[in-house]
Amino acid sequence: MKSQSLVAAIALGISAVFAPPALAEKWNMATGFSEGNFQTKNVQFFADEVKRLSNGKLEIVVHSGMSLYRQPEIKRAVSSGQIQAGEVLLSAYGNENALYDADAIPFLATGYERSHALWMAQRPFLQKQFEKEGLILMYAVAWPGTAIYSRKPIKSLDDLRGLKMRAYNAATSRLAERLGAVPTTVEQVEVPQAFATGVIETMITSPITGVDTQSWDYIEYYTDIRAWHNKNFVIVNRRAFSRLDEATRGAVLEAARRAEERGWKISQETAAEAVRTLAANGVTIVQPSDDLQRALQKVGQSMIQDWVKRAGSEGAEIVKQLKD
Repeated sequence: MKSQSLVAAIALGISAVFAPPALAEKWNMATGFSEGNFQTKNVQFFADEVKRLSNGKLEIVVHSGMSLYRQPEIKRAVSSGQIQAGEVLLSAYGNENALYDADAIPFLATGYERSHALWMAQRPFLQKQFEKEGLILMYAVAWPGTAIYSRKPIKSLDDLRGLKMRAYNAATSRLAERLGAVPTTVEQVEVPQAFATGVIETMITSPITGVDTQSWDYIEYYTDIRAWHNKNFVIVNRRAFSRLDEATRGAVLEAARRAEERGWKISQETAAEAVRTLAANGVTIVQPSDDLQRALQKVGQSMIQDWVKRAGSEGAEIVKQLKD
């Protein structure tokens, strides 16, 4: 019996010495944007930083271009634990909660400085809401300011009436209706085909989207209204995060901080470059007429008022902070 015990002990010792190292934790992360988009590149930077800062304990595999889930499905997939992380255009979920709509309300926060102030005002309310949904908010990065893409010049609201306008959230649907256009839901990666088949005739989006979708193939004019800055938000499943050891959780949070800082910087740098690319490919860059800008701002003010009513006390506090 003693010899058998000794043999067993030796066998266990040998297996311990030659056992393979513990496998790294692996997370799947979905984003609806193309691999070459600056937001997706920043997500990959976040994933790379997590792996590096955690000394390989956690690997995040990024699935871009709606290859894993469509954009509207990503938040629920992370919340339910089907995947551990995701990047979402939060305003796409405005029908779930008015707080998610803020980024797409025209002229609520224009320019990067105001957009960042909006993010700081939003953050505590969004963190609280996400906790209820089993999510942890990692970071957010703004898109460049929006413009109207069209085949014909847009000199007044009359030029938009009756056009089929791309909508990608509740706010842009409401905006299209107030402009007299017809809202049509189309995801970013579907834009070229939608224009080619007549599903949409105009859109209001960032210069980055225009470059990513090679908009010079289907539009001629870019009217630079800069009405809002949408933001992408990176979220993780709360249970998956809590299962990580303390050091790895710290690595994820530090990677998120670095990705946010980098993302805002890259967004601003990329915005000007994107407009130059559009112009170089034959798109006519137009500044809105005073009449058009005033009319758009009037629509924006009415949408801000409506949004505050829907968002309640939290929305009122956000607007108050932006005014202070």
